[in-house]
Amino acid sequence: MSGQVGGSSPQTGAHAVVANAVDPARRPDVLLRVRRDEGHEISAWWMVGAFVGVSVAVIALLSFVPGGA
Repeated sequence: MSGQVGGSSPQTGAHAVVANAVDPARRPDVLLRVRRDEGHEISAWWMVGAFVGVSVAVIALLSFVPGGA
């Protein structure tokens, strides 16, 4: 194994990757992610609406299951 002798801060491959890391939220290779401007957030009402929509869909699908009350 070879390494730096006498160096105050050894530079390994992991250190180089961390030093050159991109913000994970802005990686270009991530699919299905909307890249918004800095500081821009979606409204919380979208999450509330998504919850209500999924809940209604699950209840509707469960109504087709036989043997219910």
